[in-house]
Amino acid sequence: MGIKGKNKVAPEDEQNLTEKEKFGKPVKYDPTFKGPIANRGCTDVICCILFLVCIVGMGGVGFIAFTTGDPWTLVYPTDSRGQICGVSEAVQDKPMLFFFDFLKCASYDTLLEFKCNTPQVCMSACPNKTYSPYKDLFFGAVAPALLNFDDFICDYDFDPATEYATGDYQGLDGLFLMMEDDRCASYYLPSSPLADRCVPSFLTDALTNVGDVFTSNDSFIYTANGDNITGSNAEELFSNAVNLFLELQTLVQVLYEDLVASWHMVLIGLGIGMLLSFIWIVVMRWLAGVIVWGSLIGLFAALGFGVYYCWIQYSALEGVAGADSDFEFSSNLLSYLRLQKTWMAFGITLLVVLSLLVLITLCLCNRIRVAISLIKEASRCVGGMISTLFWPILPFLLQMLVITVWVFIAVFLATSHTAKYTVVDAESDFPLANGTVCDEANFTSYYGEMNYTARCQFQSYEVEQYVLYLQIYNLFMFFWLMNFCVALGQMTLAGAFASYYWAFSKPQDIPAFPLLKSFYRSIRYHLGSLAFGSLIIAIIQIIRVMLEYVENKLKGKDNMVVKFVIKCLKCCFWCLEKFMRFINKNAYILIAIYGDNFCTSAQNAFFLLMRNIVRVAVVNKITDYLIFLGELCVTAIVGAASFFFFTNQITFVGEYVTVPQLNYYWFPIILICVGTFAIAISFFSVYDMAVDTLFLCFLEDLERHDGSAEKPYYMSKDLMGIVGKKNKKEVPDD
Repeated sequence: MGIKGKNKVAPEDEQNLTEKEKFGKPVKYDPTFKGPIANRGCTDVICCILFLVCIVGMGGVGFIAFTTGDPWTLVYPTDSRGQICGVSEAVQDKPMLFFFDFLKCASYDTLLEFKCNTPQVCMSACPNKTYSPYKDLFFGAVAPALLNFDDFICDYDFDPATEYATGDYQGLDGLFLMMEDDRCASYYLPSSPLADRCVPSFLTDALTNVGDVFTSNDSFIYTANGDNITGSNAEELFSNAVNLFLELQTLVQVLYEDLVASWHMVLIGLGIGMLLSFIWIVVMRWLAGVIVWGSLIGLFAALGFGVYYCWIQYSALEGVAGADSDFEFSSNLLSYLRLQKTWMAFGITLLVVLSLLVLITLCLCNRIRVAISLIKEASRCVGGMISTLFWPILPFLLQMLVITVWVFIAVFLATSHTAKYTVVDAESDFPLANGTVCDEANFTSYYGEMNYTARCQFQSYEVEQYVLYLQIYNLFMFFWLMNFCVALGQMTLAGAFASYYWAFSKPQDIPAFPLLKSFYRSIRYHLGSLAFGSLIIAIIQIIRVMLEYVENKLKGKDNMVVKFVIKCLKCCFWCLEKFMRFINKNAYILIAIYGDNFCTSAQNAFFLLMRNIVRVAVVNKITDYLIFLGELCVTAIVGAASFFFFTNQITFVGEYVTVPQLNYYWFPIILICVGTFAIAISFFSVYDMAVDTLFLCFLEDLERHDGSAEKPYYMSKDLMGIVGKKNKKEVPDD
């Protein structure tokens, strides 16, 4: 700003220029430069090769995961032998899981883990009647010889009739023992499938009640564990095991019904949100100044009223007994409002803040005007390139693809496990204690003849140690690829918007298909630079994940020093990530324009911003404020309209559009608000990129040109007027 004519520097500005040279030298005029350089070469080739190799490595991890993992274990129930009901070869025709004693599952812990400490077998269908052979035998209701062994539900390869006649469970005592040893179920109830698990019907079926379970012949049930189940206590005993499932199932069903009834209105609401976002961006060329200056005036007015109100309260307390007392500690905070000194302190504080803000605004007035003008120019730029508003769809689809691949690999890796069996129901003199790992295939042959109650039961699936490292690698590649998609979107938009700025006569000099050309340049020449910048962010993110993991492991520990260090590191890396995202974004802009490598562009962008640090701060903050206000207003407008619509408070709309009858009207409203906010973020991210790109181009324009016929400014006349520049001679069109 110290340039006074051609090649002349005012003495008072020499020191400022010297200070600026610490952050590099301004860009020199290049007569051949007419916007984003077309003749460029590949950048950061080594990083590009590394990126491709790592993607191949991710494919290798995926291959290992797909060949060793079995995600069905997360979906389908698993019996006591680790077989997946309806999937494993031995039980393909038995999709339902039956629990020998469902009462042992009656807790939230076992329910959420989808397992409980009772034998479980796969069945082709859930039982549809009440049967309690243990009770019948115990109370002598039926003779052993009259038992129908076909009604027994037993473990695989266990034939109760044969065992009773000639096996190890002969006689009446043998019948009791086969149920006490959990070789057969001591009872079962009419059941219905819930998540492929047999659950008592009176808990899941509204048409079935407890009275249907207990008949005159089976008025109560006595289990092998000594539990007495009757019609009065059955629902209470079993309900804990399924309440959570029932609540979730009911809620999901109701929400699904609401979604089916209102999906078309949800789409209409999202379409309105998209239209409002576009309109908001277009009208910013007229509203930006009004909003910014109006907000500042409103803030000054609020602070001024605060000072006036404090003076009124101070004057009102004049002469009131005790109002001139000194401050004293009190738990009653309202007592401080009865002191004059309180209102004096408030008034002075507000007056100081108001004075500082007024002085800062006066000092930064021109820079605020520059920011407003750039925001208006960005609105014109985006309005002239409507295709850029829909560009985020491609990075979004790429990110969805990355998320899908990552989730599939992570799930398959998580299920790359082996079945773990442990001893349960072991007596004190049994060779193996409860919880000891056992070999299910050979357990019966080793210990079956000892006549113990111990069983080798499937406990869980164990994951090998190497799988953890593969998961970390998969997560790292997820971060890298997600940031790569973001970087690709930013560089492509930057190239398109730079083409707009460096067109001397707009829109005549804007090249055809600037967005597609910028996308081609980014893919053809700068994959390595995109990979380099995204790699830096990915490394920081994986470090933050590790810090979170360490902090989680330290929960319950008393080492406060380590916890403090972890908190500090988390804060530092959070700040570092924010800073690097800012640097990367501006580096991508210069790469899109000049085609330099990542490090050179990052350095040049950083120095350029540091040479104009005050302008950077003002433009960024005003842009952030306007974008946040736009996102908030668009979401609020659509959300309020959807609320009034679904609550049938907009009567004239009901004459043309039928308001659906819903169980929870807030569900589609939430969907519309969340979707609208996501759409607004997508649209305004394009707008934000336009402002940042035009701002860097504006700074380069100031350093590169002087307004002469040979070196004319490319900025708008509005910007030239604000910064006191002008083109001395009109340059004829080529």
